[in-house]
This record gives sequence, structure tokens and C-alpha cells, in this order.
Amino acid sequence: MSLPMILSLGQTALELALFNSLTVLALFLSYSMLNVCDLSTDGCFALGAAVGAVVAIAGHPWLSIPAAMLAGVLSGLVTAVLQTRMGVNSLLAGIIVNTGLYSVNIAIMGGSSLLNMNKTTTVFSMLKAALKGTPLDGLSALIIGLIAAAAVILFLSLFLRTRLGLAIRATGDNPDMVRSSSINPVFTTTVGLCISNSFTALSGCLLAQSQKSTTVDIGSGILTVALASLLIGGVFLGRRRIPLRAVGAVLGAFVFRLVYTIALRFNLPAFMLKLVSSVIVVAAISGPYLKKQLPMLKRQLRGRAGA
Repeated sequence: MSLPMILSLGQTALELALFNSLTVLALFLSYSMLNVCDLSTDGCFALGAAVGAVVAIAGHPWLSIPAAMLAGVLSGLVTAVLQTRMGVNSLLAGIIVNTGLYSVNIAIMGGSSLLNMNKTTTVFSMLKAALKGTPLDGLSALIIGLIAAAAVILFLSLFLRTRLGLAIRATGDNPDMVRSSSINPVFTTTVGLCISNSFTALSGCLLAQSQKSTTVDIGSGILTVALASLLIGGVFLGRRRIPLRAVGAVLGAFVFRLVYTIALRFNLPAFMLKLVSSVIVVAAISGPYLKKQLPMLKRQLRGRAGA
């Protein structure tokens, strides 16, 4: 494999990792901070892609970004209402919303399962035209991904230090204590899910516009990818302060995408890629546990060797 090809694969992996890292950061807020496993992630990702594509096709590429995020907020609001106001289990609420969003996304896409944006002006094509002939020519996707990831990291670093952010973190740690402190856990849960789903929808919007197409299944498996990336990032910077933990989540997304890209170079069949994702998730989850058990295993082996 030549050096230019390696650099090209690395750039592609980094671009996709930056787009996916927004979903990882969404899980960082909902799963790590709020302690809620939101299974509506796949549908919300596709929702952001569908809304962003429709608004961009209508001739408003910059408006597509806030429109997609607003759609994500609404998705998070529905999930939160099911959990907090209707007594639906959080896992079941996510499944219900994810199922319903499949029909909603097709309706948004005009009854079609595919939208083509080859002739559509997007934020990527606009920046590409602006950077043409400069040293940054060809790096528009990378630049937008870096800006988006940095903006979300900065927002989380500042927001989670506010009173509301601390209340959200406390809700994830001990909701009974939060309730006894005159803080409404229903409100903090709702705010946390709305914000996290807005990041997920933003991730889908940017990925769809960078690929110049979207399908109703574009978010399939993104929850597995994001969870694996979050766990991998936790191995690197899992016990640091919030900003470093958020950076670790982005780093985990890059490591996952890099491993995924390497797997593709082995010419694996397309149906095997989901298995690759599952294996990476298992490795990320079991890695810290096996690391703790390693000294005990070594002692057992020494004991057996001595016997």
C-alpha cells in the first residue's frame, strides 16, 4: 500500500470519525452523565440526516444545521416525556421512538427511502469552493468536522459546569438525592436528552451532506459504533476532567473508525462489517475488566508452574 493511499485512508477515517464523534459526545452526555441509555439514537441520527437533506435541497444549506438540531431536540423531548411523564422504561421508550421515527423519516423525505444531493449546494460544497486554490483545498470536510467537534466539546465543558449541568450530572449519579435537594429530575432528564439528541441529529445532518445522499437506514448501527467509541475513549481518558473525557470520546471515535477502515482493506464481505463492529464493542467493554484480572491470572499461572 503506497503512502498517498495510506494518507487518503487516514483522512477519510478521520473525517468520518469527527462526524460520528458528535453522536459519541451525545452518548457521553446521556449515557455517561445522565445515566440514560437512549436507544432512539439510530432513528434520531437518520432524522437529522433527513431534515438536513430536505432543507438543503430546498436551497438553505446553512439553515439545515439548526433545523436538524431542532428536530433532534423534538425527538429527545418525546423520549423524555415517555420516560418521565408516562412511566415507560427508558430502554422501551427509546425503542418506541426509534421505531416511530422510521415512518417519520420516510414522510420527511417525501415518501422515498433515498434522497440524492449531487446537484445540491451544501455547507461542504460552499466551503470547498471558498478554499479552492488555497493550501486547504480538499480539506473542507475535515475542517467542518473539526469545527463541529470542537464546538460541541467546548459547549459540554462549559455547560456541565453550570448549575443546570451539575444538576444533570447529579441526576445521573443519584436521582433521589437530587429530588431531596428540591431539583426536579424530570426537568434535568428532559433537558439532557434534548441536548444529546440535538448532537446526534447534527451528526446525521453533516454526514448526509458530506456524502451528498441520505437513506432512511443511514443511522442503522450508529448506536453500536458510538457506544464502542465512547468505551474506547474511556480507556484513554476515562478518569480525567470533563473536557479531557470529551476529547477522549472523539479519540475513541477515531480509533474505532481506523480499525474499521483497516478491516475494510482485508476485503471483508459487506455483511461481515456488523460483526466487526460487535467484536470491537466486546473488546472495548471487556478490555478494562481483563486488564484488572491479568495480575490474578499471572499468579495462577505461576502457581501452577511451581506445582
